[in-house]
Amino acid sequence: MRLKDRVVLVTGAAGGIGLASARRFLADGAKVIVADVGPARVAAACAELGYPNPADPASRVMAGVVDVTDREQIDRLLAAVLTRWGRIDVLLNNAGITQDARLVKMTDAQFDQVIAVNLKGVFECAQAVARIMTTQKSGVIINASSVVGVYGNYGQTNYAATKSGVIGFTKTWARELGPQGIRVVAVCPGFVETGILKSIPGPVLQKMVDKVPLGRLGKPEEIASVYAFLASDDASYINGAVIEVSGGIML
Repeated sequence: MRLKDRVVLVTGAAGGIGLASARRFLADGAKVIVADVGPARVAAACAELGYPNPADPASRVMAGVVDVTDREQIDRLLAAVLTRWGRIDVLLNNAGITQDARLVKMTDAQFDQVIAVNLKGVFECAQAVARIMTTQKSGVIINASSVVGVYGNYGQTNYAATKSGVIGFTKTWARELGPQGIRVVAVCPGFVETGILKSIPGPVLQKMVDKVPLGRLGKPEEIASVYAFLASDDASYINGAVIEVSGGIML
């Protein structure tokens, strides 16, 4: 229970790595805000986690319907969190989307949408939460980047740009917020078994697997366990780090 009573906000928590992370944080004793777009998605995630009535003040789960690109929605959610629990100890900036296309085929709409969610959304959430954490003189911001942000990837100009940008955010904020007792770190997952891979043709996916020395894709729970460690006091001297969790795919 190394996160007992810590208040953790997880964006993009309705599925995949976000849902697995929310489950892991709960298992480690945290109170979790399950944040995502769409009331139905959030309600289903809360129920899957075993908390079908997140509005109950006694529940360790709180539902957060929020568009991370909308600062007013973020501020309203944070105000509700402070009213209920009085603080925010951890922000996991997990929300993200893909709109893949080769450079010569990518539309402005595809580019702009991914930038808005994956980059501006991370900025908006972090800035809003940092103001609370600065008052507390404590907190952890965990940013979900990707190996694509380090090495690039065919057909992902927009996604790679956002995930590289998140690394830049992380190193900058670690310098700015560290003196206030706030740690900022980034995690770069490799290819993980989530719905985001369903659009990839089987032969292409197999080529990706073949590049991993461990011989398989990652599991959402394996990424979640790293997030839980970084959120805990066991990682109290880790700040500004960018940690790859990829099975060694880039070796």
